[in-house]
Amino acid sequence: MGSASSFEVSRGFSSQVEERVLLVRLPCNPIFPIGPIYLADHLHKCFPDLPQRILDLAALPVLDVERVLLATIDQFRPTLLVFSWRDIQIYAPVDGRTGNPLQHSFEVFYASNPLRRLRGAFGGLLLMKSHYGELWRNQRLVRHGLRAARRYVSHARAVLGGGAVSVFYEQLGRSLPKGTIVSVGEGELLLENLLRGVSLSDQRCFVVGEPVRAGLIHEQPESRPKTACDYDYISSIWPQLNWYLEGGDFYVGVQTKRGCPHNCCYCVYTVVEGKQVRLNPVKEVVAEMRQLYDRGVRGFWFTDAQFIPARRYIEDAKNLLTAIQAEGLNGIRWAAYIRADNLDAELAELMVATGMSYFEIGITSGSQELVRKMRMGYNLRTVLENCRLLVRAGFRQHVSVNYSFNVIDERPETIRQSIAYHRELERIFGPDKVEPAIFFIGLQPHTHLEQYGFEQGLIQPGYNPMSMMPWTARKLLWNPEPMGSIFGRICLEAFETEPGNFGRTVMALLERDYGVAPLEEALRAPVMGRAALANAVS
Repeated sequence: MGSASSFEVSRGFSSQVEERVLLVRLPCNPIFPIGPIYLADHLHKCFPDLPQRILDLAALPVLDVERVLLATIDQFRPTLLVFSWRDIQIYAPVDGRTGNPLQHSFEVFYASNPLRRLRGAFGGLLLMKSHYGELWRNQRLVRHGLRAARRYVSHARAVLGGGAVSVFYEQLGRSLPKGTIVSVGEGELLLENLLRGVSLSDQRCFVVGEPVRAGLIHEQPESRPKTACDYDYISSIWPQLNWYLEGGDFYVGVQTKRGCPHNCCYCVYTVVEGKQVRLNPVKEVVAEMRQLYDRGVRGFWFTDAQFIPARRYIEDAKNLLTAIQAEGLNGIRWAAYIRADNLDAELAELMVATGMSYFEIGITSGSQELVRKMRMGYNLRTVLENCRLLVRAGFRQHVSVNYSFNVIDERPETIRQSIAYHRELERIFGPDKVEPAIFFIGLQPHTHLEQYGFEQGLIQPGYNPMSMMPWTARKLLWNPEPMGSIFGRICLEAFETEPGNFGRTVMALLERDYGVAPLEEALRAPVMGRAALANAVS
């Protein structure tokens, strides 16, 4: 990080009363913007008289975003611009705003028909245009917004944070306006200290134009117990709130905890949110849900990295769901990422009774051997047992099961095991209730998989993880040989035959070509010595 004086320039601000904060969510898919909302709520509790406004550019037509941003700055005249950049989905496995990246990539890499390769190349060019266009547009919005603010307030500052920034902060920091404060991970304390004129030298951030502290992403975040978001206040500074609530089909985000204790080889949650799980007080979570409920919200998404991250948090989940029942939040539906190995019969019954209508399981593979090699921490046998508990408790809703094929040591035997495991999940919930979501990992910085790629010579230090150039994309869309071409062929056939049912079609084609292992084989994993386990992904 830069010198201490770089983080003390905030003392140039006169006083908190004179500050005016504009929180801007940069364009992305219109998911409920819980990050900017929680930031504004925290600042309001610290500085009750601080003028704030939230501007959600994701809720506007793309052609209007810069005009509306500049008009809002002209009217509000902020001293501090806080930009939130939610995601940079370079290798998303589903249809994006310019088509399906996975399909286009696989057509270029694996199609035998030259015309199909040409189609994939054309689609890839459109994706590249969209990707780089979004990068340049969002950075332009930061530059132009800061320039507009400084026409009224010469010392106006900009802070940039959000999920995309936390992952790609080193790359983004090279092209942002000098002096911009780049926040990694949580931003509440950073903004509070900035407005108080306190040094930011102990915060997870850096100033553009100055050296970045080595290992910044791996520093553990600091946060205080969170109180219920004040949605009366939020509605007063964010007129777009009703745009999300009036539709009725949105899940509205509520956070019950931060942090993830696991060590999955490809995931960045652990480094962004930290390994220490920090629970929000149950009464505060329920009070926040009550406010939204009274505004007509019936769909809630618990935005935690994992709703039940480990068995030690089972009782905490029970306490929360029991409190929701006691609050009388009847008729709600809720969803979350679930570590399905962390349940018991009582919790399963509470989940069903309180309205769990959908959940996602990120097991990655139906082979216990590969789950272990990827450091997932799942016991697949326990997952099956707990899924049966949910069905016995009356769960009859939708389940999404994430499979990330070909991450480490995939081979025909493990494919057969994954098919066996998936068919058992279908027997438990019903084939129409289980949706296999087929992912191919997009290699991301700061993960064990990235280190594995270095050690295997698949990528070189200094590579650009935001690149969509073909020679980079083939490495970062993780599908290495010898199985890469096989999965490429299977996925292309699925796209061609039944693109609207892609996941189930991929599983059927894999079963056609490789068969099904005995379920017990999928649930067993060879005992690995400590050295062998370390070598799997280290």
